[in-house]
Amino acid sequence: MSSAKYLAFDFGASSGRAIVGSINDKSISLEEIHRFNNEPVNLLGHIYWDFLSLLEELKKGISLAVMKGIKDLQGIGIDSWGVDFGLISKDNQLLGNPYAYRDSRTDRIMEKAFELMPKQDIYSCTGIQFLQFNSIFQLLSMVEENNSLLEISDTLLFMPDLFNFFLTGEKVSEYSIASTSQLLNAEKKRWEKTIFDKLSLPFEIMPKVIQSGSIIGKLLPEISNETGLSSVDVIAPACHDTGSAVIAVPAKNDNWAYLSSGTWSLFGIEVDKPIISEDTLKHNFTNEGGAENKIRFLRNAAGLWLLQRCQFSWQQEKKNYKYEALMKLAEEAEPFKCFVDPDDYSFLHPPDMPKAIVEYCKKTKQPNPENIGEFVRCILESLAFKYRYLIDRINLLKGESIEILHIVGGGSRNAMLNQFTANATGLPVIAGPAEATALGNIVVQAIAKKDISSVQEGRELISLSSDLKEYFPKEQEKWDDNYFNNIRYG
Repeated sequence: MSSAKYLAFDFGASSGRAIVGSINDKSISLEEIHRFNNEPVNLLGHIYWDFLSLLEELKKGISLAVMKGIKDLQGIGIDSWGVDFGLISKDNQLLGNPYAYRDSRTDRIMEKAFELMPKQDIYSCTGIQFLQFNSIFQLLSMVEENNSLLEISDTLLFMPDLFNFFLTGEKVSEYSIASTSQLLNAEKKRWEKTIFDKLSLPFEIMPKVIQSGSIIGKLLPEISNETGLSSVDVIAPACHDTGSAVIAVPAKNDNWAYLSSGTWSLFGIEVDKPIISEDTLKHNFTNEGGAENKIRFLRNAAGLWLLQRCQFSWQQEKKNYKYEALMKLAEEAEPFKCFVDPDDYSFLHPPDMPKAIVEYCKKTKQPNPENIGEFVRCILESLAFKYRYLIDRINLLKGESIEILHIVGGGSRNAMLNQFTANATGLPVIAGPAEATALGNIVVQAIAKKDISSVQEGRELISLSSDLKEYFPKEQEKWDDNYFNNIRYG
């Protein structure tokens, strides 16, 4: 086939990109068109996303593609992080900026929810991991505080759905992003009205759920006029960024797990049906939607967020270390000096991450890191041990052993963490592609336009097109000893 071009927008919690993917019979190639920051805004005690600024960056990305002569696009697809949403009025106005998931308004709201509907009942319907910032708790917090916006809201749209609305005028919610809300029935793939009734949430504002690969509509005339791009299909990929990233896992056997590595660590397997039981609830595993009606059975765990926030603190102190320098310092640091649970609440959004790590070590009666190299090594070793813990839980819950781990996303470039992960899990690790989210986004668009036949064909093309690196376990006895003797988290 001749080359077909698709434009993917990947909105992350700290930055975003516009990437053009070109597909032919033997490969998928990517060209980054635009990159921009996504900085949350602190205002009167709350944290918001600057949606209008992000929308301008989206339009700028389209315009830049046109300026580069890329006018023969087959589709545009948008993915983003999960759970956050905006509200639209009856006259199609955006009602305020969306709250950011790290906002404190959901502190202790889960306890209130469980008074209204038992935790087990919510999980049995949704199969979704309990995190205080899930959409269910964000919405409940608005109800509890009598937020005036709910009174004039007509439609709730999750972040990628919100962008799609302002591009096409269509108010719909794609399946994978809707599933992150903890408001969707995992088996029936529709909004679970029992939850809305028990928690007194406004059911009438929820949009129609569509499947990954649905064509949402054409660009609105005003968007075409502003960007210079003639009418083109806006397609729903797996709109949750992890959903898109998993599509790009270049897997060839059956017993594989994936780690989408970045600010967050999304660690799991792909299955045909939800896995919902007392044990999966106990270990806080989630069942999120994916393309081709697959289920992503995973744990959402902290990732390189801890290192990113340490870097921010060090920069404030005028200690500006490049990535390579940080890894060199970590390599020279004492191994296995101290460990943290990356998912401890104290690391969710501390004002000073290095101080939070020191306080955690003191609380757990460990020596604390004393220099930058020791902080970095502590974080990377702790993440690797967390992945070992999650692999062990998945093997237990699935009933058969994972044989290989695929690491995708930006974190797959971290060679030290990849090697530590192989050492800690005892599994061979295949790292790459780093641009998994954009690749998965483009594959689903191409399936919608029949340029690719299936996700599996897309994975084969990605495998042929990507620079993949393998890591094999080393020093396993040392890693096993520290895991069994020193790690105490769940």
